[in-house]
Amino acid sequence: MTAAATPWPERAVSVAVQSDKTPRDYARLATQAQGWGFDGVSVYADLGFQPPVPALQTMAEHSERLVLGPACLNPFTVHPVEIAGQIAALDAVSGGRAYLGLTRGSWLGELHLEQRAPVAALRDTVEIVNRLLAGNTGGYRGQAYGIRPGFRLRYRPLRDRIPVLLGVWGPRGAALAAELADEVKIGGSANPAMVSTMAHWLAEGCRQAGRLPDAVGVVAGAVTVVDHDRAAARALARTEVAMYLDVVAALDPTVTVDPDLLARLRDLLTEGRDSDAGALLPDDLLDRFAFAGNPADLAEHALTLFDAGATRIEFGTPHGLDSGRGLDLLGREVLPRIRSRHPSEASPTTYPEPA
Repeated sequence: MTAAATPWPERAVSVAVQSDKTPRDYARLATQAQGWGFDGVSVYADLGFQPPVPALQTMAEHSERLVLGPACLNPFTVHPVEIAGQIAALDAVSGGRAYLGLTRGSWLGELHLEQRAPVAALRDTVEIVNRLLAGNTGGYRGQAYGIRPGFRLRYRPLRDRIPVLLGVWGPRGAALAAELADEVKIGGSANPAMVSTMAHWLAEGCRQAGRLPDAVGVVAGAVTVVDHDRAAARALARTEVAMYLDVVAALDPTVTVDPDLLARLRDLLTEGRDSDAGALLPDDLLDRFAFAGNPADLAEHALTLFDAGATRIEFGTPHGLDSGRGLDLLGREVLPRIRSRHPSEASPTTYPEPA
């Protein structure tokens, strides 16, 4: 077994997709993403959708270079022992290209699940996964989860440690990541001020944990809509952001949103008037929570986030007015603009049309 290496090149660019597709779709997406030179693909683990790991395994079988991982699993619907097994299986299929994304989970009240001590649950999950992958049979007793001495995986994992990403927004989550993780993802954020804030929290936490200040990377990932029709792209992105702004805006300490605006958004969304809700979002607010516009807009936005301290940019769904065309535009016209200023060792120097 070998220890985990940093899975991403410097200033990586990945894409994220929803787990609502067919195996054939995932095979095509893997070929498309790798052909354009993206560094990796994440699959969401949102409540009510398909589990992400089977989709990732399909993409592993149709790629050779992409880093692949769920973004993110949670310890309230999947026990840490099962998480260890799932990520070990993905790592084996991909030949050591997996990463493990973990978060506390959202909307679990729909299942009558209580998220007690979420930071402790995440800590215990990372500890249990790491111990099981490494073959440590000494047991573990945490605040939320534990395993008895002698318990072990009944097979040999490919690697004894798989890189961990924590999906967190606040200083407590950042402190945990500084101790145990390789990356933090600020899910739903494209805000340079939030990236800078998170990078500061992580650097301070890493110093306190005895790690190098830049030991934990910062991932900015959000709704993405790119199209040559800039107005149409931004209109669709407004609608997408309006549906989760109430949640993410409350998590971002660098943003203040007018309570009257949030109340109006809630009313319109309740009435099913999603596009009308989106139309209320001003440009500066949209740009904090989405990548939206023409290819030049998105490239410049990504570069601004790298300058603020991001180590990876993740372009989320729906990618474009049409998802497939949006991914092609990201690969053909956005990625080369980013690479021209921030080359990636893992990326090809040309960008062929995907088969």
